[in-house]
Amino acid sequence: MVHVHRTFVVDKPNKVTSDYLADFAHATEWDPGTVACARVDSGPLRPGAKWRNTSRVLGRETELVYELVAMREDHVKFVGRNKTATSVDDIRLRPLGDRTEVRYTADITFHGVAKLASPVMRLYFERLGNKVVTSMQAAVDRL
Repeated sequence: MVHVHRTFVVDKPNKVTSDYLADFAHATEWDPGTVACARVDSGPLRPGAKWRNTSRVLGRETELVYELVAMREDHVKFVGRNKTATSVDDIRLRPLGDRTEVRYTADITFHGVAKLASPVMRLYFERLGNKVVTSMQAAVDRL
């Protein structure tokens, strides 16, 4: 399993930040690994909503279907799955006046033969985690 955790501050209020992050289609703006992300269902944005996410990992594209499993002003959580991995993006938010502290955690569990790649993937996702901080801060700050 790969575990990446980052804590940082964005220059927008908590509600603005949580509303933005709850729509996973915005991952194209804040996740440097995401190539495309589109909602695959319709209706209001709420737990159970799903997106098809295409990411580039070590030069190869992979696709996961993500589901929104938690959506509150202080917590947004997605679970993505395909045959080789399960990815959990857990975002905790804490108001700091007109700013917001973001505690971003990504846990990726590899299945089957893909488990053998975990050590290499850990290094890749640690570097990507650093880029996510910069990208997410910039994306939220542009709102």
